[in-house]
Amino acid sequence: MKEEIKVSSGSPVVDKLLEGGFETGVLNTVYGPAGSGKTCCCLIAAILQSMEGRKTVYIDTESNFSLTRLKQLADDYKRVLNNMLFSRPGSMAEQKKSLLKLKESPVKNLGLIIIDSIATPYRVEMGMTKEKYDVNRELGFQLSILLDIARARNIPVLLTDQVYSDFENKGTVKIVGGDVISYSSKCLVELKKFAGGKRAAIVKRHRSLPEGKSIMLEITEKGFQEVY
Repeated sequence: MKEEIKVSSGSPVVDKLLEGGFETGVLNTVYGPAGSGKTCCCLIAAILQSMEGRKTVYIDTESNFSLTRLKQLADDYKRVLNNMLFSRPGSMAEQKKSLLKLKESPVKNLGLIIIDSIATPYRVEMGMTKEKYDVNRELGFQLSILLDIARARNIPVLLTDQVYSDFENKGTVKIVGGDVISYSSKCLVELKKFAGGKRAAIVKRHRSLPEGKSIMLEITEKGFQEVY
């Protein structure tokens, strides 16, 4: 059996939760409500890759990338930008085109692929068609492309995802994309927001960590900080 290899997330707090960081060769998904820290997690991971001399493909479907925030997080933000390759697809078709291009024309010294978030083009597509099965099939196909790249390059893929309320179980949420996302992701982490700025990061699915393992944190100017 192949040994699981982990790459630091760039955050000591997230690394502590995941006992080393994100797994290579698989899809790692972080989901939660707006403002829970998903994009911050992406930026921190991209910064680390750059500092270690690797490139990050950053697919920004929500236009959440903030240069101001990057400047707060990174001491040498220009170096980080030089090692980031951006794509801003406006639809699932454009996103698929970007992924196929990435697979067919590999980026040299690629260390990480980020999609923030996988939910946006999916939601747009679901709102425009009655053929829900076809949209889910297309999402599954795009995830398989990402997985192929992750395995071939032995790198992690980091996805963020949105949530919506589960009306059958009050107080709980479901992830956009449902089973297609959750079954494809070997590492699935939920971010929750609480009063006072505190957040919880909870392992919901993992190959080697117990479901429900969690850590309390808050977002600071320099990233994440554990709170007790």
